[in-house]
Amino acid sequence: MAEIPQSTEELVGALTEFTDINFELPDPEDEEISELDFEEQLDIAWKVCDRYDLQTDIWRGRILRAVRDREKKGGEGRGAGFLNWLKEREISKSQAYSLIELANSADTLMAQGDLDPDTINKFSKRAFVETAKSAPEVQQMVTRSAQDGDRITRREVRQLSDEWTAMSSELIPEEVKEKANSGSIPPRLLAPLAREMEKLPPSHQNSIRTEAATNPDVDTVKQLTADARNLAKYLDAAAQVQTINRQKVDVEMALEEALRLGCINIAADMVKQAAQVEQTAAKLYTTWKRLAAITDRLYVDTGASTPHLRALLTVLDRLAGNAIEVPLDEMGDRSVRLQFLSDNQ
Repeated sequence: MAEIPQSTEELVGALTEFTDINFELPDPEDEEISELDFEEQLDIAWKVCDRYDLQTDIWRGRILRAVRDREKKGGEGRGAGFLNWLKEREISKSQAYSLIELANSADTLMAQGDLDPDTINKFSKRAFVETAKSAPEVQQMVTRSAQDGDRITRREVRQLSDEWTAMSSELIPEEVKEKANSGSIPPRLLAPLAREMEKLPPSHQNSIRTEAATNPDVDTVKQLTADARNLAKYLDAAAQVQTINRQKVDVEMALEEALRLGCINIAADMVKQAAQVEQTAAKLYTTWKRLAAITDRLYVDTGASTPHLRALLTVLDRLAGNAIEVPLDEMGDRSVRLQFLSDNQ
């Protein structure tokens, strides 16, 4: 990827070079080409397209950034010029800022000396975006691998990111890290455990660390990851259930008992469903109030001259009245009846 052209002549030259992408694809009906050669030629062509796709989006991000910054400097329409520019080219605002972020990431990485124009071509587009979002340490490992000539895909970036997360996390005990270094435990298993443990309060983090240090093996790591995930779901859902908060139930003690019985996953699902019931009930009430207000207003505006509209209002009164009835199947054999006992304004 070249420097930004400073003149019209340079820009035309850059575009001419940039659009010079020409190769022949293998004939899919040519039986003389082996499957291996056929797939290899297509893979090469795909990588070339992927490289140009990345370069194109970086250039687009730089262009959009220039338009936005120009508007900030001298625009009088509070960004209207930038938005109009996007509208004319059918680009959404979120897409524009995503491209600008990609361009910023490219410029930052290249300014730091981590990437050069040749190295950036080793990345797929998704891998480059994933690298830009990673921690600086991960960026260094990825770019070093690219500089060594390796092809970088998003899978490699995520793998390196997971390994770094696991080995740098203070939540993973040293006994487990040593097993990962020796190959006894795949490093990719540790990153999910570290991420789930980050969501927990210190007391639960410590108990999981103790268990992992006592039994540093694959099965324990997998089980502790599942336990940590269920613990996080339980605590998050319980905090959202107003019924629990109003009754001042000791959520931590209930959690300890669920852990002792080995049913934390069921308890987590229970409070999650309870949170959904509360949220659904609140949404139902708001929607019901809106429907009742609309039907009342429409009833006033109708009369004998609109018998069909009146019939529609009569039918919908089953849903707009204080007691509502909803069928649970197409035949109408089963239904649910709900009644609003109070309506506090």
